[in-house]
Amino acid sequence: MDHQKNRENLCGCYVTMPTMFRDDDLELNLPAMRRHVEFLIDGGIRTGTGVLLVCGAAGDFQTMTFEERMQATEAVIEAADGRVPVAMGAMTTSTRELVQLARAAEKIGAAYIQVSPPFYFNHTQGDFIEHFIAGAEAADISLILYNTFWYSMGVSLQAIEEIVDRPNFVGLKWATPDGGRMEFETAITRFADRLSIIDNQNRYVISHILGARAIEFHVANHWPEFGVKLWRLLEEKRYTEAEQGMVDVLMPYWQIWHEIEQEYIGDGYVDKLCMELVGLDSSRNRPPTRDIRGPYREKMREMLLACKTPRVRASDK
Repeated sequence: MDHQKNRENLCGCYVTMPTMFRDDDLELNLPAMRRHVEFLIDGGIRTGTGVLLVCGAAGDFQTMTFEERMQATEAVIEAADGRVPVAMGAMTTSTRELVQLARAAEKIGAAYIQVSPPFYFNHTQGDFIEHFIAGAEAADISLILYNTFWYSMGVSLQAIEEIVDRPNFVGLKWATPDGGRMEFETAITRFADRLSIIDNQNRYVISHILGARAIEFHVANHWPEFGVKLWRLLEEKRYTEAEQGMVDVLMPYWQIWHEIEQEYIGDGYVDKLCMELVGLDSSRNRPPTRDIRGPYREKMREMLLACKTPRVRASDK
């Protein structure tokens, strides 16, 4: 595998695809996932403007079996047909399973796996380094390290230094609390010449100025054209326009997400409701995440209309 090429292609909108289920029995709805890939590609998410992440947190990986994760990822890879790179979430509590996930992802043609610290126990930096290296050595596949507050620990800059020269370590995705000491900016300036940095902090302008090459972008699931436009504004260094677009579209999205998560815990449910409201396939998340579509349907519709989102249905009739 050409890991240098994969690093170069790890740019634009890093789109966290929700996993589609059938609402009647919550089994995988693979045809719906294939249709969603076509929608994203038609909206401009292609090699150079984006990457698709399957079975991440927004993809309900924690409720899926190993076999289901592979089925969903393979369906997306087949639908993408080389037009856009595909990453598979390889988050797990087990290093042995990470090895299996890496090998299986390579076999079905994924470009990347996304790896995070094991959760449940509060593992040490040394534990994570061994975990990551095991995944890196298991298969000829490119790795993206996801440093996030969702899991048991944050990955230190020193730990990243110890693994950064692995030839198939190509990306660093960052989403951790900022203690006011410019931790994210430090990570970008320290590693941007060796890794593709993915901003999951919603600080797209400053991170792009410092050398980040991708932005995690949930909104692309229902409005891919906006994601492509925002990425082009960043690439053209039209930073004032990019920031205004974030205020106009992303800020209302995250405000309603914050309101929802006071009552419902999970990921991907906001994306799924937005997708449904623009006429796309959708579903609820698997339990224990409850279905938000009834309680927040009209409020979400109002937000999308206020943001001038295309294709929004004025009503369900």
